[in-house]
Formats: sequence, C-alpha cells, structure tokens
Amino acid sequence: MLALYHLILSPFCRKVRVILGEKGVTFELVAEKVWRRRPEFLALNPAAQVPVLVLDDGTAIAESSAILEYLEETYPQPNLMGGDPRGRAEVRRLVAWFDLKFYREVTRNLTGEKVQKRFLGRGEPSSEAIRAGHANLPVHLEYIAWLTERRNWLAGDLFSAADIAAAAHLSTLDYIGDVPWDKFPPAKDWYARIKSRPSFRALLADHIPGLSPPRHYADLDF
Repeated sequence: MLALYHLILSPFCRKVRVILGEKGVTFELVAEKVWRRRPEFLALNPAAQVPVLVLDDGTAIAESSAILEYLEETYPQPNLMGGDPRGRAEVRRLVAWFDLKFYREVTRNLTGEKVQKRFLGRGEPSSEAIRAGHANLPVHLEYIAWLTERRNWLAGDLFSAADIAAAAHLSTLDYIGDVPWDKFPPAKDWYARIKSRPSFRALLADHIPGLSPPRHYADLDF
C-alpha cells in the first residue's frame, strides 16, 4: 500500500489526497510533524516538507505537482490533466496559479499566520499579513467566479487538477471560517459541487484538536 506523509491543513497535501481519491488508489495517511525533522523522514525528503508519497517499493516522491504527474502517468483514469496539449497547459497554468500565487497572497497570510504560528509557538500572528490575505482573497474568488461563468469547471468542460488545487487551498481557509462565500455565489456553487465529490469528503472529516471548523465546513449544502 502507498503511504502519504501529510499535515492536515497543508493545501498541497490535501491536493494529493483528493487526487488519490479520484483515482481510487488505496493509501495510508501518515501525519508528519515536519518541524521535528525526524531522521527517518529526512531520509525520504531532505527538504523536510510534505507531502511525500512512498511507493510499495519504498521509493519516495516529494512535492505535490511531481506526485500529481506521477499519479497521472501511473493511474491514467480518470484523466485530471486535460485531453490535449492546450488543455493540459491550461490545467498546469491554473494549478501553478493556486499553488504559487494564491498560496503566496492568501493561504500563507491567513492559515499560516492564524494556525501554524499558534500551534508551533512562533509568536503572535502578523496583523499586517492577515489584512493582506483578506484583501487578496476576493480577487481570487472573483477570478474563480469569472472562470466558472464561462466554463463548466475551472480549466474547461472536465473536472481537473486545477479544480482540486484551488479547492484544496480554499478548504484550509474554510476550516478557519475565512471565506466570504455569500459574496461570490458562482465560486460558492463551484465549491459546493466539489464538496459533494466522494474524494473530497475525507477532507471535510478532518479535525484539529483545539481548533474546530465552522458548522458549514462539512455541510455539503453550506
């Protein structure tokens, strides 16, 4: 059985979990406190970062997009990367948008400040960073709304890794109640469709001791 080393509120780990679920791959979920820098984990990934997917033969694959590409080649159905070169390029563009731009402008400023600092004892959250995260989030929600008003899913007609990456980041913010869904109905409708997918429900069952999500978090109808 495959093993996925993860942290509950890491959007990159959540992305891989949903991809594995979509492809029907059985795997073991292993919580890894990366800040402890265990020698056994460093042997899997010297960067001391999750996610890390360990294969049956002990081979370790690190970094969520590298894992995505491996899974897409090894388990080609369902196709999560698009059916032609242009489609695959658009999926990769949007995955990068959320994993780089959205993470830098929103996720790191909100989840990073409000959760990671609290549980790792790294000082008080930066109010400036939190304000920046809240200011940047509507721009991205407007972009999601714009895309879904013109396409069935973010990258086109089919559900893809672009939707998974975006929803993975938003799910971490939704866990701490920071997404103003009611102001962006098209984005809310898109996210509700993803919440109803079986592959996503395991994320909605996550619970961090001492930090409970809002009541709507696991509600498929908000």
